[in-house]
Amino acid sequence: MVRPTLEPLLWLLFSAGGVLAALFGPIFLLLFGVLFPLGSLSPPSHDHLLSLLGHPLARVFLFVFCALLLVHGAHRFRYTLYDGLQIKHLNEFVNLLCYGGAILGSAVAAWFLWSVP
Repeated sequence: MVRPTLEPLLWLLFSAGGVLAALFGPIFLLLFGVLFPLGSLSPPSHDHLLSLLGHPLARVFLFVFCALLLVHGAHRFRYTLYDGLQIKHLNEFVNLLCYGGAILGSAVAAWFLWSVP
């Protein structure tokens, strides 16, 4: 009998993180990494960003965005280690390192998002 694994769920989260990274990542990088620092667009004020983060849907979106991007990166890093460095024999350690880091990063993101007044 075949034992069920978490592999399909991890691939689903990987795919969702990749889609979000492709759709929203360039927008955030362009705005906050290029246009606002160069002065091409006037950046939002600190109070405006805090009021935006005051809305629960904005916090949930940013949490899901961060968590899925972290799972996507963890999955990519896992298979890079497996295929690039040929260390499939360290399966449990690599899984703990990659997905544990994604879970820890998601917890830190949640703490930061929900500690904003």
